[in-house]
Formats: sequence, C-alpha cells, structure tokens
Amino acid sequence: MVPSSHPSLANIIDAALAHVPALSHALYNGIQDELKSRLEHHQLLAGWSKRRAQFANDLEASLNQLLASARTGRDPLQRDRSAAPDFGDLSLSLVDENQALKDVAIAHVITAIEDQARAELHQLGNFFAALRGIARPLKNDNPLRAAVFAQALSRAVEGVDLDPEGRYALMRVAAHPLALKLQPIYTELCAELRQAQLGGLLTSHGSALKESDLRLRQFKTLTEPSSPPPTPAATLDQVAMKLDLMNTRAAALAPATSPAAAPTVTMRLGPGTGAPGSDLLSRLYDQILADDRLQPPLKVLMGRLQVAIVRLSREDATLLRRQEHPTWLLLNRIAAHGAGFARPDDAELRSFLSFLEKAIQPLLDAAHPSALQFQQALVQVDAHIRAGAEARGQRSAVALERLDREQQRQEWKRMLRDQLQHQLDDALAGKLMRRFLLGPWVEVIAQAMVHHGRDAAQAQATVELVDALLHSVQPHPDEADRQRLRTQLPQLIRALDQGMDSIALPQIQRQAFMDELMRQHGRVLRGLPAVEDTAPPASSPKRPALTPEEVLQQLLDERESQLPSRWAHERVDRGQLPTVPVALYSDEHSPHAQAALQDWIAGVQIGGWYHLFLQSEWITAQVAWISDSRQLFLFVGQVPDERHSITRGALEQLVANGLITQLEDEPLLQRAIGTLMQDLDRAS
Repeated sequence: MVPSSHPSLANIIDAALAHVPALSHALYNGIQDELKSRLEHHQLLAGWSKRRAQFANDLEASLNQLLASARTGRDPLQRDRSAAPDFGDLSLSLVDENQALKDVAIAHVITAIEDQARAELHQLGNFFAALRGIARPLKNDNPLRAAVFAQALSRAVEGVDLDPEGRYALMRVAAHPLALKLQPIYTELCAELRQAQLGGLLTSHGSALKESDLRLRQFKTLTEPSSPPPTPAATLDQVAMKLDLMNTRAAALAPATSPAAAPTVTMRLGPGTGAPGSDLLSRLYDQILADDRLQPPLKVLMGRLQVAIVRLSREDATLLRRQEHPTWLLLNRIAAHGAGFARPDDAELRSFLSFLEKAIQPLLDAAHPSALQFQQALVQVDAHIRAGAEARGQRSAVALERLDREQQRQEWKRMLRDQLQHQLDDALAGKLMRRFLLGPWVEVIAQAMVHHGRDAAQAQATVELVDALLHSVQPHPDEADRQRLRTQLPQLIRALDQGMDSIALPQIQRQAFMDELMRQHGRVLRGLPAVEDTAPPASSPKRPALTPEEVLQQLLDERESQLPSRWAHERVDRGQLPTVPVALYSDEHSPHAQAALQDWIAGVQIGGWYHLFLQSEWITAQVAWISDSRQLFLFVGQVPDERHSITRGALEQLVANGLITQLEDEPLLQRAIGTLMQDLDRAS
C-alpha cells in the first residue's frame, strides 16, 4: 500500500515488491496451464518439468534484485559491464544469434505487457517523471516498466533445461499470462496514487498521446495487412507543379478581386528574387530550417549555407528537379550524422561543426558555386564521418578482427580438410601421417589463420609445411637428395613442434606421430620407401575408413550451427519503429523478402547511426567497424564505452523482427518536402 501522503520512489517500489511473491506463483500456474492446454507446447514439458519447482523462486529473486536496485534510484536495467566478454583491455557485448533470439523474446514480452496495460504504464511514467522533475516522461524513467519484468522473466527462464529455441518458445508462452497478471498490479498502484491525491501527476504529462503511442499508430498503418499501402513520398517535381498551379490560380483570380482580397500564394522570395524556382527554394529551405529533428547548431550552419545554395540555383536548373543532387545529399548527410548526438553541446558534435565550417567555406566564398563543389564537400564529410567512426572503434578492432576470424574457423577447417584429402590421395604417406594431417595439423593451420589472419606469413608457413612434410617421406633414390633431406629435417621437426604446441596437442598423440615419422625418415634415408609394402596407387584410390574418433570429430566440425527459423519472422514491439515495413523482410520463404533483407544489410556502412533493441532496451549506436567478411559489426553507443559486436545472423534477425532501424529513417529533404506539401494542400 502506498502511503497516503508524500509518496516517494521508495514507497511505490515497496508497494510493487509486496506483489512479487503472488505474481511469481500466479505466473507459474499460468505457464503450467498454457503448456498443458496446447499440444504444440508438448516439446517444452520435459525441460520445464525438471525446473518448474524452482521457477517461481527464481522469478521472485530476479524481480527482488531488479526492484531493489530501482529503490535506490538506479536504473534496474543498467548494463553490467563486468559481465561482458573479456577481450584483453576491452569490454564488448557480443550479440550472436542466441542473444538476438533472447532479445526478440524479451521484446515480445514487453509488447504483450504494454498492449495489455498501456494506460496504466503511461500514468506511472508520468508519476515517476514528475518525481524527477522531468517535463516529458521517458520510458526509462519508469522503474516498473514492462522491460524490467520481461528481463526478470528471461533470467528465470535461463534456468530451465531447454535449448535457446525452447527458452524462446517458453518466453512467448509466458508473455500473455504475465501481461494479464501485471495489469491489476499496475491498476492498483495507479489507484493508490490517486487516493494519495496525485491525480494531477498522473495526468499532467498525459494530455496528449505519448510519442511512443503515436509512433505505434503510424507504424501499424505501414505493417498491418488490412491497412492501405502508404502514400508514396512527394517529390520535388510534384511540389513545383503544385506551387505553379496555385500561382496560376492566384493570377487568374487577381483581376476579379481587389488587391486586398487577392490570395497571397508567394509568401517571400529568398536571395535572388525573381529567379526561376526561387519561391520553391525559399519555401523548401524554410521547412528544412524548421525541422525539429535538426540539431540547433546545424540549423545555424545550414542557414549560412543557404546563400551558396541560392547562388547555385541560378546556374544549375537541376537543383530543384533532382533529389539526389549533391547539394541535397550533403544536407541529408549532415542532418543524419547530427541526429546521433544526444546533446547540442556534445564534444564530438562540436568537433564535427568545426570541420563543417572549414568544409563549406569554399562554397560560401564562391560567387558561382557548382554542383561539383558540393559533391567535393559531400566526399569530405563522408570521409570525416567514417574516420571518426573508425577512431571510435579502433581500440576494439584488433579483438574484433580475431573474433571475426574465430567465426570462420570451422569453415576454414572444412576447406583445408577437403584440399588435403585430394593432396593425400596421390601421396604415399601412410595411415598415421594421413590422420595427423587431416586432424591435428588442420587444427594448427586454422589456429594460425585465426590468430594472425588467413593470408598472414605465419599461417602460410603452416600450409607450406604440409608440402615439405609429404616431400620428406617420398622416395629419395639419389644420395645427394638424401643428404639434402638430412640437413632439412631438424628445421622441419622444429616447425612441427611449434605447430603442435600452438594447439596444445596431447603428449601421447604427439609422441605417437613423431615416432612414426622418425621411422619413416629412417627408411627414406636408407633409400627405402617410407611405408613398407606400399602398393602403387590405383587409378581411383579409395580413402581409408575413418576411425570412430575421426567420424565423431568430422560430425562435430560439419555440424551446422543454425537456429530454427520459425521465430525469425515474429513481429515484436513494432511501435518503436514507425517507418520499418517489417513484412518486407520477415517472410523467410519469399525470395523478395530475402533479397530485401540482404540489401538492407549491404546498406549498413561505417558511420551510420541506428536505433536498435538490445538487452531489454532501445539504444542509439553508430557503426564503427565492419569485418572484411561482413559477418561481424561493431556498434558504439552515444557513450563511447558502450560497445556491441553483432554477428550478421543476429543483425538479420533484428531486421526481420523490426528491432533495428536507421536513426534518420527519412532524409532531411524528404521531410521538408512532406511538410511543404501539407502546407500547400491546406493553402489550396
């Protein structure tokens, strides 16, 4: 019960904590009922049954821990960097397919809770924002938000004996019961706050829809099957035609009306009054400078740049016909990068502005600027943004490059094994030599590739040693050849020892191979075949049967690490991403969807800012590094210490589920065209 007077953060958290035991047991029963009532959940029962007795206690402990942190005023979902993987002096959060699967499940639970208790969460958000003296409530200000309960559920489910796909399915099963059990708790808390005469705090921030609710409505118009297709974005040509039509109508009406009554369509002309298109350019630039998303310092800079753009418009008629004109691309790029900074006084933003001042100065100085000059400025801006992003990720690059190579280890091993199979078919090496090269030495080569790079000298040396080793056991009938071999063997043995050391080959295997190799070399140096009773190779040599250990190793190496894909097209938390048509990417059976997904991934470039859902929260981060294979991406948050390495598979799942989008989902110019078109429609 919330105290009747002067409720505080601690009071309201204590009231919520009182509900935790009952909530945990109610959810346990809800999951039990769901699993037993639906046949499709039968495969979850075995794993659930082993741990179900501890589930309620695990959930209660997790909630108590999170809410106890909230009671002290901290964000209960603040990331624990100590739990991040250790990469030397780095702290990176690796998001692979398993982590993405967990994030998708958490996002689904959050959506279920918010859909069930949207009004109550809105009111509680207002209360906590008011306690902090914040005029505009944010989701993270609410320590009882849906994400906290979703994260607690995820931690409790971790203890269930299921694979990642099974835990994902169990989270989905639990989502609806949890939402149903939470709503009465939220409702009771809101009622108690009203009794404490805090009705004003619950509604003072809520006279209009929260931005997230508005975005949800906008997003549904794009993704719901029953919704009509979105209206195509207006173009510069359409705006120009609309403005010409209005001016023509105004001119036709002018003789029939008094000057005072005649409608004024042309509001004002910018510098260069009377030039073709000057009215359109003036109006369009007004909309650009009025854009709420544009950082104030950038508005000042773009205001200065207007003079150069007006001069260009007098010489370049394509400026107001081509939205891909370098001038508009430059403005779009500046605005998109500026959107990644949370504060106008950010040090990196100030550095960017200082660079821009120098980059645009030639445009301001030119009496007749050209499109080429704007293109050159765009190239400079792109290079500066990319260099800055790479610098932010530089201290992680070495570790990430090695991590990227680690992901390719199994593929490299399969490739090496196939190549060696063909090479050994024509070599008289013996069974033990064959097993060594296809087993431990493949591991040695792969290890060198992972540590130093596929084309590094150290890796190439391990590859070339195969040729030297096979040559050493071939017949050497000439005495001079045998003498050269005798001088080469010590170096060959040292290289073999170093390779076996790199993979810590067990001593018993190492000794068995070295004893056999010494025996073969002894025979070769006496002019004999390395292997006794060696028959000439058949025209179609038959590979020797693999031992049980080799069969097991081959199965482990060739096993595909692929998650079931039935969750990949779930649509979750769509209200967060109003302009992402999830259906475009989510149908895994559609070639068009797959092509669109791959095009989206291909469009991810260093320097771009994105809004993505990771570890129960939406974050804003910049792409700072992409591996050569494009299988690993480094995102650096607005706080540079917040770093997330994301595998390509995880990124594809986030895209397919609508859990990532570009921060500037619509270019600055397109937004200006849209608002200008609306103004003209109203004026007509």
